[in-house]
Amino acid sequence: METKKREKPCCAAEAMRRIRRIDVGGVVVGLAMLDDAFQAVIDHGITDLTAISDELIRQVKIYNYIPKEAEPLYRAALLREYQNEVKKR
Repeated sequence: METKKREKPCCAAEAMRRIRRIDVGGVVVGLAMLDDAFQAVIDHGITDLTAISDELIRQVKIYNYIPKEAEPLYRAALLREYQNEVKKR
């Protein structure tokens, strides 16, 4: 799959504006560039939930650290947020 190059934040202030908070297993975490990750997955046109989760994790890991042990919690949280985002559109 080809991934479009994302525009990097120009400065720390811009990067801070691109952080979105989500609930991951009962803990609210901030993830950088999450909206861009969602858009990348939407652009891929993936429909299988497992494939969507895989791509979400891959995209989010570009700008964020996800502990290996917590990856299942992140997968569930990211998929839930992604589905909510798609419903809004």
